[in-house]
Amino acid sequence: MTEKYESPLSTRYASEYMLKLFSSDTRYTTWRKLWVSLAKAEKELGLNITDEQIKEMSEHLTDIDYECVRVREKEVRHDVMAHVYAYGKVAPKAAGIIHLGATSCYVTDNADLVIYRDALLYVKKELSKVIALLSDFALKYKDVPTLGYTHFQPAQLVTVGKRASLWLQDFATDMEEIDFAIENIKFLGCRGTTGTEASFMDLYEGDEAKIDKMNEMIASDFGFKECFDVSGQTYPRKLDSRILNALSSVAQSAYRMANDIRLLQHDKQIEEPFEEDQIGSSAMAYKRNPMRSERICSLARYIMTDAMNAPLTASVQWFERTLDDSANRRISMPEGFLATDAILRLAQNVVNGLRVNEKVIEKNVMEYLPFIATENIMMEAVKKGANRQNAHEIIRQCSMRAVDRMKKGLEWDLLSDLAAQEEMKLSTDEIKDILDPKLYTGRCASQVEALVAKLKPLTAFADNDVASIDL
Repeated sequence: MTEKYESPLSTRYASEYMLKLFSSDTRYTTWRKLWVSLAKAEKELGLNITDEQIKEMSEHLTDIDYECVRVREKEVRHDVMAHVYAYGKVAPKAAGIIHLGATSCYVTDNADLVIYRDALLYVKKELSKVIALLSDFALKYKDVPTLGYTHFQPAQLVTVGKRASLWLQDFATDMEEIDFAIENIKFLGCRGTTGTEASFMDLYEGDEAKIDKMNEMIASDFGFKECFDVSGQTYPRKLDSRILNALSSVAQSAYRMANDIRLLQHDKQIEEPFEEDQIGSSAMAYKRNPMRSERICSLARYIMTDAMNAPLTASVQWFERTLDDSANRRISMPEGFLATDAILRLAQNVVNGLRVNEKVIEKNVMEYLPFIATENIMMEAVKKGANRQNAHEIIRQCSMRAVDRMKKGLEWDLLSDLAAQEEMKLSTDEIKDILDPKLYTGRCASQVEALVAKLKPLTAFADNDVASIDL
């Protein structure tokens, strides 16, 4: 434990990869890489920069003196200039050309774009694992009948696998959102204080082709195909809305699945993983609380509300630049990614260890199946010579009696009651023959098979490294 506040996202939930990606080391090392890339492009395009200077800069990408930065920033009240100063201390031959022609957002915004792009790729990989695990689960239980619910009231039968396919389809939609966000991230480039590139018009003596070439070279160094067509000082903050909306989409799907699992665990139909020594309650020793699914829902709510930060920021950007986005984005963007990372790891763990209690499910099915099958029973009775209207009324009356006894906590047997009605012309065994649950699941199995086959390409990024949950 420490004496200072620590974010639970860092200490409890997010992966080491995502924590490293959003670390100070990654951010400020990326700043230095951007300064090296700028210097290389400027040299190649004719500015007075030497190979020796670039070599010295390249040799000092990671040895960041944070104490030097802290002291300097306290003096100048500017984080980027503090880092320029610290970089120049370890690369003195290059000190005069570091950040040449650039403004602060050259490093801050472009580094963010690099980090967000890499974070989205990681989210895609983790989402692919969830899709792969859910695909396997849906196929395994595609034929297992279970009671369907509408309005959380008993409805027609589905199958365990078909229900999982609903979750699966939601996550597949999220993959489309993530892919769209990745494919449409553009680089800011080095555009100057108001996006006019005026400083480079001076440096390159009005040669606009060189400015375009410089931005293409820098973007290429970081794996980007193109830059935004125009910008102010920053990249368009609309991009942040697109990114957080994609993360919110993942959160929505995860919440829906986890909430369904919580409801099903209440009836002991399906249970999330539960370790041998796990404690469900400090007071109630028998408890098996769905704590992982609850955690998914809790974090998902945070992500969905966090996504509101981006449109609120994008909508109030003044002209070419205002700084009221900075403090908000430093929190909302990393935390959106860290929380999404956490719920995807939890989702993998839950799906991979889901326990399906088939006997409980079967008992539940058989309790309600006589009601569900009443139309089929009526049709079979008519085939045996019963009057359709009379059979309908008999079924209605017997069903009402059964429901009344059920509500009073009394035993009831709708099948025997129906079989005892002579006008139904059906024996108990004949009625039981009608009550094969698989006769009432429609195309569940084939729908699952078709969806899983269609989504197979989305599992290409998955591997067998399913996340373990320590807490």
